Amino acid sequence: MIEAVVFDMDGVLFDTERLVMECWRKIASTMDICDIDSILHACIGANKKATQAIFLERLGEDFNFNHFDTQAHDIFVKQVEEEGLPIKLGVCELLEYLKEAGIKIGLASSTYEKEVRSHLKRAGIADYFEVIVGGDMVKASKPDPEIYLTACKKLGVEPRHAIAIEDSHNGVRSASSAGLRTIMVPDLLPETEEIKALLYKKCDSLLEVMQHLQE
Repeated sequence: MIEAVVFDMDGVLFDTERLVMECWRKIASTMDICDIDSILHACIGANKKATQAIFLERLGEDFNFNHFDTQAHDIFVKQVEEEGLPIKLGVCELLEYLKEAGIKIGLASSTYEKEVRSHLKRAGIADYFEVIVGGDMVKASKPDPEIYLTACKKLGVEPRHAIAIEDSHNGVRSASSAGLRTIMVPDLLPETEEIKALLYKKCDSLLEVMQHLQE
């Protein structure tokens, strides 16, 4: 019996990972950083602390990550303010279905809580979520299960009675190891054999997720 659905945010609710990649590419070109795409792929699903560690590992301990992060974030914010948040197909339909079905809705994102709430409010979907756990609210970053265990505890449900919806490999590893039935809706990263073995199901869109839950 499914009592709750816990969403990731970036790449699941919003098409923000592509936007982040565009911002990173712009800053990388001014800092002579090569192969920024492979760094981004390694960072998908990780919180800021883990992301910084990946940058320093790839580019050296002297790399000025704070400068890079600030510059990229400024570009991101400006674009969102000018063009809005790109919402994924099926978000509103799935959230409304879950609400009407009496299924609890939570969110477990590596993005910091303040920014998560800002995005949800901007998109007009904040009221659907009973629980929000941001990356700054837990000690360990995905793929550690802490963030999903925390979300389930706050929702008052056992992980085995919850579904996680993820797009990243780190997110799938996190949710699966926490004991949630994990559905992957791929975004920038395709499923691999390792990831496939961890999944409850793979869907091509949130509309397909809704169709599955209705069956």
